[in-house]
Amino acid sequence: MGTRIILLALTMLLTTGQAKAADDYKQSAEYLALRDSMHHAFNDADSARFFPALKNLEDYLLKQGDLHAYYTQRCNEIVFQINRQNIYEAYILGRNLSMELREKKLDKEMYMAYNMLGHLNRYCGNKEAAKRNFRYVIDQMEKYGYYESIPPIYMNLVNVELGDDPEEAQRLLEKAKEIAEKYSPERVFDIETRRTLSFFNGGDIDKFLEGYQAYRQGVAEGKSSVHGRTIEVYYLACMGKTDEAVELAKKNLGEDSGEVITKIYEMAGRWKEAYESLRKETAANDSVNNVVLINSMAGVREQLTLHDVERKTTRNRMIALTIGILLLALLVAALSYIVMARRRHMRQLKRAYDHALESDKMKSAFIRNVTHEVRTPLNIISGFSQVIADPELVAGPEERAHIAEMMQKNTQLITSLVDEMLELSLNENTPGKVAKDDSVEVNDLIRDFLQENEYKVSKSIKLQFESSLDEDFRMQTNEEMLKRVVSLLFDNAIKYTKEGSITLMVSADDEQVTLAVEDTGTGIPTKEAETIFDRFVKLDTFKEGLGLGLPLCRMIVNRLGGTVNLDTSYKGGARFIVKLNR
Repeated sequence: MGTRIILLALTMLLTTGQAKAADDYKQSAEYLALRDSMHHAFNDADSARFFPALKNLEDYLLKQGDLHAYYTQRCNEIVFQINRQNIYEAYILGRNLSMELREKKLDKEMYMAYNMLGHLNRYCGNKEAAKRNFRYVIDQMEKYGYYESIPPIYMNLVNVELGDDPEEAQRLLEKAKEIAEKYSPERVFDIETRRTLSFFNGGDIDKFLEGYQAYRQGVAEGKSSVHGRTIEVYYLACMGKTDEAVELAKKNLGEDSGEVITKIYEMAGRWKEAYESLRKETAANDSVNNVVLINSMAGVREQLTLHDVERKTTRNRMIALTIGILLLALLVAALSYIVMARRRHMRQLKRAYDHALESDKMKSAFIRNVTHEVRTPLNIISGFSQVIADPELVAGPEERAHIAEMMQKNTQLITSLVDEMLELSLNENTPGKVAKDDSVEVNDLIRDFLQENEYKVSKSIKLQFESSLDEDFRMQTNEEMLKRVVSLLFDNAIKYTKEGSITLMVSADDEQVTLAVEDTGTGIPTKEAETIFDRFVKLDTFKEGLGLGLPLCRMIVNRLGGTVNLDTSYKGGARFIVKLNR
């Protein structure tokens, strides 16, 4: 929750000296009541109170003629939906806000749309894009003099930076506090409570407890913070009241309790409960059932009972003593075994917990990649379809041909992405070597492939084929899978080569056939030579694709009984070498 919840966008400050409406109404009892009602409902995440309170406040601000304040509250509605994980609803609201600001030519307020875009990017895991959005917002707010509204934007940056650069996050917190103290003191309490949460997450419990006392004093003074419910839960955890903290989190934090509960159990070293909490959170998010590890420990009661029975039935003191010593030795061995088994089990549980975390990260990476890669061509297709559907469209044959070409290209791109995922899944779920029943003339296969795919290459790139094989050279393999390997490496070369050449080379010795695909593109750092074969890895995030081409290529080559690697000695671009047994 500490990293999910977004602060109230611009609640307390609604206008600045540059707003069109006069500031007198801000001191009125009616405005203060409406503002505080909305503010407390937001911090309590109470949708039943929030939406009516927001509507009342928006109507009041429109009557005052304060458009800046009105659109500020529109942003708060988007933020509230993001906090409730209603991302589609938030996206629709953000799109409508952006269109309305453009239609009304409210250039000074356009930063609000960028702020919401930053929130959406952050939630979807696009951290760098979110940082750029928020820093742009800060620049625009400084430009137009909206200083009172800048602290929440710094807080947005803090939430993004905490996981990447904690020191930078603390610097941003100080900057937010400095501006708030000067222009909007009512925001200082939220900033300080956010800092208090960061102390707990960073393991500095003493500073967290100091911050908690300051928080309680603020509450006694009638202040409210979006982080208050989380702080109370963490305080119970610090006091060693783990179970009470968990119950309070379930009661007060709702859908956001899973992450907090997991962290509480981690702090207490209760790895089983931490694992269970993570499993439940993951299952609640994507309905995927994880394997639950059950901690089953054997006691020593049966051993003790056996010892007592045998001791009572013995008649001979020496025999009894011998049996006692033997049983004692067995008991010690059993206890030692149990202790070691428990430690081993706890290590397995911890590894399972870490694996679950890694699986969750891979799932998130997959969702982010698929969402981004599919959304872009879909938007292009949607946009052109709207253009074609416009009855007032006046377009010549060339323009219509271009539109059709772009729609067809992006449709093929989506189809290719889906096919790639299906192909990866098929190969993964069909382990073992493939049947190699085809006798393939390698030179003819490569030439035919280049002729069929020449249209994909721009005029600034020269295609070349070099072979040291005899023209009638054949190899026993699976022809379709070999073509697929060549296609994946060829498409990868096209993607990263703007000019120069792409060369396909084949050679053979007594044991192996070697196929190389060489380009004059951007190249690959030596340290990434193996990383690029991992799923969803893209060294250039702006390139199309899911980062599955090279992993799929290696999977197919392995099933053919060969190897594929990056030639790190080649410096003119990138060269991939495939070796297959003859």
